[in-house]
Amino acid sequence: MSRVKMGFVGAGFIAQFQVQALKQVRGIDLVGIVSPNRAQALVDEVNALGLRPCERYETVEALCEACDVVCIFAPNYLREEHVQAVVNAQKNGANLKGVVCEKPLARTVDGARRLVALADEVDLKTFYFENQLFMKPITIQRKQLAPQQEAMGPLAIVRSAEEHAGPHEPWFWDPVQQGGGVLSDMGCHSIAVAWYALTPLGKPLNFLEPISVSCELALLKWGLPKWRKDLKDRMGVDYAKTPAEDFATGVVTFRNPETGQHVKAQFTNSWMFDKQGLRIFMDGMGPGYAFEVDSLKSPMNVFIGDAAADAVADAETALEKSTASRGLLVVEPNEADLYGYADEMEEVRDCILQDKAPLADWNYGVEIVRLCAAAYMAGERKTTIDLTDPAINEELETYVSLIAQGKGLEVLHVPE
Repeated sequence: MSRVKMGFVGAGFIAQFQVQALKQVRGIDLVGIVSPNRAQALVDEVNALGLRPCERYETVEALCEACDVVCIFAPNYLREEHVQAVVNAQKNGANLKGVVCEKPLARTVDGARRLVALADEVDLKTFYFENQLFMKPITIQRKQLAPQQEAMGPLAIVRSAEEHAGPHEPWFWDPVQQGGGVLSDMGCHSIAVAWYALTPLGKPLNFLEPISVSCELALLKWGLPKWRKDLKDRMGVDYAKTPAEDFATGVVTFRNPETGQHVKAQFTNSWMFDKQGLRIFMDGMGPGYAFEVDSLKSPMNVFIGDAAADAVADAETALEKSTASRGLLVVEPNEADLYGYADEMEEVRDCILQDKAPLADWNYGVEIVRLCAAAYMAGERKTTIDLTDPAINEELETYVSLIAQGKGLEVLHVPE
């Protein structure tokens, strides 16, 4: 095998972004897409880009028969259905080498463990897609600061934030379908990348042991009457009845099992960042050294005055989640590369062709779901969750946050 045949389950926002990434990756052919309503449009785009002949498939099982790797990019509430279809196809003669799942792995810890068990039934290599682990600013700072880390010790604190003005699709806003609000949607990014940045060089992703989680949850913008109406009109989701948090911030404390040192990962996420567009901000501090990443510090800016603003039909041509089409605008020339999508696709290719283990598999995805669940529990109970307590860990296995149950009114303040 010299090339990898890949198929997508899903044709929405993340699948479209991954197509842009594949334009920059050699050795992968996107051969098929399954989606109930947008597959053909994405197939046409793939073929127009020259990424090899791509076809629309009607079922996940049929797609699996044509692929080496299948990527699950469909909504969270369909995860188990799609993974079961992949496993069935493999049992019925498909020859898949691996299966990818976009973050988060599942909405609950027990749901995530079921997906791992399904993949284990057919001995499939699993890839948990957390693109921020592959962001070049993160991977390069680890290399650049390796001598300092070796001489002075690892980072002691990493702060990670991802914020924008809100998701594209109605299901993202629905806490039951999505599994929560902004913490489920983007907190998984921030917790994962901070954990990774804190991890000493040469150690596996789960080397540092999570020992506690604190978190505050709030509904600051989209609970206000004006914005509730806007959300209901555009997305059909009523935050007067089933709200989700649009702001979350907290701290995960980790313990180094070799030295006993405690280190901190601070995360902040919001759907109320009404500025240039998507912002990913991270910084980390160690003894005598530090790093900082800001995705809005682009090498390119443009200015569009009022007279010319009507010529811009889509603000997102400049930056993901952009909310403006005039004034001084940040433009990211290559977002798919900046955010790590191209590099995570390259890792899939290399792991399949060279039979290597991925950086992050689904077992790691389970741990991220567990930390997000602990953060929801901390926010609900207004206390720090002790992850060294066996009773707490047992409770997390079946825990579903009140917000994810559609009972957000019991947790969040929604003004009259």
